[in-house]
Order: sequence, then C-alpha cells, then structure tokens
Amino acid sequence: MSTDAETVKTRDTIPLWLAVAITVCVSLPFGIWLGRWNLPIWVSFIVWAEYFALGAKWQVLLKIAPAYLSGVAVAEAIMTFYVWLTKELGTTHWVKPNDLALIIACFVGFCIFIFLMNYIPIWGKNTLPFFNGVSMGLGVYFTGAFVHPFPAVVSVYALPWEAAAGAALAGLLGAALGWFNVTILFPRRVAGPAPGLPIPAIPEQRPAMPSESLPPQPAPATGDGATPVTGDGATTETGEGAKRSEVQR
Repeated sequence: MSTDAETVKTRDTIPLWLAVAITVCVSLPFGIWLGRWNLPIWVSFIVWAEYFALGAKWQVLLKIAPAYLSGVAVAEAIMTFYVWLTKELGTTHWVKPNDLALIIACFVGFCIFIFLMNYIPIWGKNTLPFFNGVSMGLGVYFTGAFVHPFPAVVSVYALPWEAAAGAALAGLLGAALGWFNVTILFPRRVAGPAPGLPIPAIPEQRPAMPSESLPPQPAPATGDGATPVTGDGATTETGEGAKRSEVQR
C-alpha cells in the first residue's frame, strides 16, 4: 500500500478561453433580440469583469448587487438634481448650454454621497461595485442607451430613472454572466502527490579534511647551526653548533 501523502487540487473540465467565448455568445441575444428592450450589453461586460476582480465566487454576488444598485440610484439622484438646475438656471452657462448646472449638480451631489460612505457600510466596504454602479448609471443616462422601451415622457425628470432601469438590468445580467462563466468551467477535484521535502542548501565552502586541520610541521633546515629533527623526535647538532657545545662542556 502506498504511503505517499496526497493533496487535492481543482482542475477545469472546460478551458477558460472556451468558457469566455460561450458566455459572450449567451449574452448577445440580450442586446440584439429584444427589440426596443435591448439592454446596453457593454454595462454587462463591465460588471462581468468586476465579478472576476472580486474573486469569481458566488458569494461576491451578495456584495455586488446591493452596492451596484445603490450606486446606480445615487447617479440618477444627482442627474435629477441636474435636471432641476437646468430649469432654475435657464440659459445661464459658461461655455456650453447647461454646463453650469451639470458642474454644480455633480459637485454638490458627489460631496454629499462620498461623505456618506463613511456612515453607510454597504458603500464604504464595497467601493468597486458602488462606484461601478455610479459610473454605469451616468453612462446610460448620457448615452440614452435605454430610452426606447418607454414612451415619450412629458416630464424630463423621468429620464434619469429610465436610465437607472437599464443600468440596473444590464448590471444584474453582467453579474449573472460572471457566475455562469465560472460554472461552465465544471471544476473537478483531483488528487496529486504532496510536494516533496525541501532540498537542503549546499554550503558555500567544503568542510576541511582531517589532514588540513593539523598544525603545519617545521621543514628540516640545512646549513650551519641547524638542528634537524630525527625520526624519534630528537634533535642533532651539526657544524659550528656542535663545536660550540663541545667547548661549553
């Protein structure tokens, strides 16, 4: 019986590139087959990417949905204020018609709502989907990407909230596309061998050999007065050194 430890890994049945292509094809009918109810699919693609940026797990839908939808509502509240200012300021402008009303509305509106992020956790803790909702709400409003489903309105105050409906529906579709994209990967769990033990590092210097650790032996000297060492460790005197020893004796 094998005693090797095993680890569990996740492997995709369908590669990511193929799953993305399938998901794109699934999304297209919502932008081309619904007639005047066609959704602004570019909003869906942005939220789809946001789903992956936040971790690509179904739990992030619980963060995206409330933060994104409230961001859309914030954008259209600012645009409603803008519409009101265009009525109040009339033809007053700086360079282009209604530019002064738009600048005032955005400055006041964003100051208020960004300050409120400090007190509303769903905004402060989920800034990416919140600001994504704001930007998508403004984008759909200024492009008029979702005015066709509604009849011509008497009041212009309804236009921001028509845009809100389109941005909200397209955003929710994008979140669903993100979930669908990950689901059709059909990830499966496979067992594999546990990683091996780390290889010990090789020392930079090799250890000294026993012979290298001994103290150096003196070399036999030659010439006058030298005292060479004999095999048994005794010393013998030669030359003038031997004569001096005899004189001293």
